[in-house]
Amino acid sequence: MASYDAIILGAGHNGLVLQAYLGKAGLTTLSIDRLPVAGGGLATEEDPRQPGFLHNTHAFFQRAITAMPWYADLELERHGVRVIEPELNVALLTRDHDSLEWWTDIERTAESFARRSKKDADTLRRWHRDFVPIVQNILIPEAKSPPLPPDDRRRLLARSPEGRLLLDVSRLSPLEFVHREFEHPTVQAGLLFFNGLREVDLRLPGFGHHIAALLASPAKAQMSRGGTAALARALERAVRETGGEIRLMTEPRRILVESGRAVGVETADGDVIRAKRFVVSSLNPHQTFLDLLDPACVPGPVRAQAEGFAYNLLAPLFALHLALKEPPQYLAARQRPELARAFMIILGLDHVDQFNDIVRHHEAGTIPPTVMWGACPTLFDPSQAPAGGHTAFMWEKLPYRLGGNAENWIAAREQHGRDMLALWTQYAPNLKHAVIDSFVRSPREVALSLPNMREADLLIGAFSNGQVGYNRPFAGAGHYRTAVDRLYLCGSSSHPGGNVTGLPGYNAAQVIMRELGLAPDWMPEPIAERLAR
Repeated sequence: MASYDAIILGAGHNGLVLQAYLGKAGLTTLSIDRLPVAGGGLATEEDPRQPGFLHNTHAFFQRAITAMPWYADLELERHGVRVIEPELNVALLTRDHDSLEWWTDIERTAESFARRSKKDADTLRRWHRDFVPIVQNILIPEAKSPPLPPDDRRRLLARSPEGRLLLDVSRLSPLEFVHREFEHPTVQAGLLFFNGLREVDLRLPGFGHHIAALLASPAKAQMSRGGTAALARALERAVRETGGEIRLMTEPRRILVESGRAVGVETADGDVIRAKRFVVSSLNPHQTFLDLLDPACVPGPVRAQAEGFAYNLLAPLFALHLALKEPPQYLAARQRPELARAFMIILGLDHVDQFNDIVRHHEAGTIPPTVMWGACPTLFDPSQAPAGGHTAFMWEKLPYRLGGNAENWIAAREQHGRDMLALWTQYAPNLKHAVIDSFVRSPREVALSLPNMREADLLIGAFSNGQVGYNRPFAGAGHYRTAVDRLYLCGSSSHPGGNVTGLPGYNAAQVIMRELGLAPDWMPEPIAERLAR
């Protein structure tokens, strides 16, 4: 019977980040995962029909990954990571073959806004100026820390002008903020689309600050050279360097609890693995509290909270992947040649009112008029295709239950992929003859291959239903602790949520270190002290 100081359920990036920190502290660790390779959604796969063409089948854009504390702490560049951040970071291409651009240089972004509206460009500059200190001194430190109780947070923020501005703007919904502050419908649409990438319901009050924070944030979209899996392999090497073990193709059957304390895991194969100190789950609340724990071990109210945990309506992604003879050549680049090197491309979005249609279609389980975004990775990293070849992809938000049932995607997915390619070709006509091969991935396949992403929710939990901050995933479990002694959480269902940030794992490490009485040199000061200052 094997035993370790700590067992981690799930070897996605959050679990690996936590495991590496635990190993650095001298703990013996094991992570287990049902997949044949570590990294979860950090997957890069070779096209079996077209050798040498690499496709990032789930995650690709890594927002400010080099600014994450664990990136330096775990020395990921020494472990092989190389990150690319293109200067023209995002371009929204409109049907009249014009563009709205986001550059790493804020002034160039403002100049792009000014082509649509000088007033909107001035508004951009003002919110950038006013929110830079809020992003740097409040929002970034908060994301990198275990969350404060809401009342304590409000009390501390009310003590400074920056905190009061943040509280004031936060009362709005993203829609209210954008309509109040900006005038041009394409500018409004672009700003809301970026907010939508974070999967926050645009109608929800409490998230108006997300737009201002986006304008002020130094964080831009990045990619890993060699594909998204390169980040997973570096994290894996960081774990193994500390002596950590990663057991793949191993599915947990139940979390073992004795005298109210988590003491190990039984696998689906019947193996029993003991945890001398604690167990950590990076899985979603349904898996952790309902599937893996005996009902007798979980108080009734906690089971009810787990059963009520809500997933994002707008999060599921449909993906179209292409192997190409040449990169997409957009008509808009004839007037603005720099668009040929744009990183993230947004297509099909011209007016802010399109968001209402998208939401209605998701609620009805039907396919809305296509709005999609993606990239051609090989423009910036030729190693992801054979010499002269390219890969490209587009994502679209579509309902998980198409027509009320996810199984309907089996019959519908290929035709929808053709529809996406037809729209893409309207913007880049050379795709008519450039496509060597293609494949699609519907929300159904996402949920099957990554069951942690229930209902194909890549953020693993909505930010509605009170599921934010100290109450994420739910009240009483928002500090990475659970009602079962020595059972912790470290996944995207915890603060600050999904996307490739590694911060749930990083923050869980802080909580666990403090409870072990350890104070490693990487630990940041408590967020309450930071905000008080």
